[in-house]
Order: sequence, then structure tokens, then C-alpha cells
Amino acid sequence: MTEPSHVTAVRQSYDTVAADYARLVKEPAELDPVSRAMLAAFAELVRPPHPGPVADLGCGPGKVTAHLAALGVPVFGVDVSPEMVELARAAYPDLRFTVGSMTALEIGDGELGGILAYYATHHTPPQWLPTVYAEFHRTLAPGGRLMLAGPVGSGEHLRPSHAYGDHPVSYESYLLPPDRIAELLHKAGLVVTTRVVQEPDEGTKRQIGTFLAYKPQ
Repeated sequence: MTEPSHVTAVRQSYDTVAADYARLVKEPAELDPVSRAMLAAFAELVRPPHPGPVADLGCGPGKVTAHLAALGVPVFGVDVSPEMVELARAAYPDLRFTVGSMTALEIGDGELGGILAYYATHHTPPQWLPTVYAEFHRTLAPGGRLMLAGPVGSGEHLRPSHAYGDHPVSYESYLLPPDRIAELLHKAGLVVTTRVVQEPDEGTKRQIGTFLAYKPQ
């Protein structure tokens, strides 16, 4: 299968910014109270005895992966950027991190008790989201949980040229309405149980949407 062009752009861009990204992005303990609470709620939903390991997809340098592990979650990280994965492995040698793409996960059917996609899907063109969400559904065990979070909007299509320390990037961002994201998750066979939309404040420029969902038994 030929790699989609947007995946190549994301890989190359995050390989370029990896070191500064790891330096600039907040630690989970420094996030706002609502974001911390949503991660804690997700951890409670996927901790043992719930079935299967949890995949942090788009894990970046592994900060959130390690945060979930500290909350008792049997978690591993996956990222499309080899440079990000190397940083994560160096920072958290006791955790497992692998290179992979959400469009074609190297994970068996029904293997996962949970998936975290934390600021990980907004670079995906809308026409590719059904493929990504279908992979979430395929790899989750019945009853498995999903938490998806990231910027939302009214359909804006952003094309930044530089990011994270003024490095050149070629990825794009797509800020879909929360209703559209929920609709696509539903069409993929996932049941959305919680939707939280945080309005911009002094720390963020855009709305942030967080979704909790599960794969029916």
C-alpha cells in the first residue's frame, strides 16, 4: 500500500521539529484542570481489569504515555515519526514505543482495551478520517474505550509553514466541527458517551474537543 501523502508530510515535519517539540510541549501535570480530568477519567475506564493493553496513538515524545502509565494504565506508544519514537524511548526506557501510522496499524483485530488519540488526528484530511476511525474500531476489543482530543472548529483548513522553534513544516490541520467528528465516530461503529468542548482562553488559541467513546460488545 502506498503511503498517503499527508502521512509522509506529518512524518517529515515531526522528525524535523521533534527536539523542540519535546522541549516546548507541556507536561501532562501542567495541563489545564479539564484536560487533566479527562485523562484521569480515561485512565479509570481502561485500567485493569478492563481488557487489553492501551495504545497511545500519535504519542510524540511519550509524555502522555508515561502519564497514563503512572496512573496504572498498561499503555504503549505509537508514532509516525521515528525521531519522536527515539526521544520517547530515551526518556522512558521502561515503556514500549513503536513507529506506525493510524491509517494502517500493525495491531491485530480486537487486541486493544483502549486507544488514546491525543492531539493526533487533526492533521488527517477529512476524507481519510473514516479509514482512521475504522482502524480504531478494528483494533479495539468489544467494550474497549477511545479518547480522542484535539483542536476543533468550523471546518478551517490551516497550512502553517513553520512551527516549534520556527522549523519548516509541511503538514496541514483540519479543524472539524465537534458534531462532524461525533458523526464519523458513530459511522465507524463507535458509541460516543462524552463530548467536552473547551473555549479558547489565554493558553489556547482554538476550541479543543475531547470525546470518549467505546466499541459495543
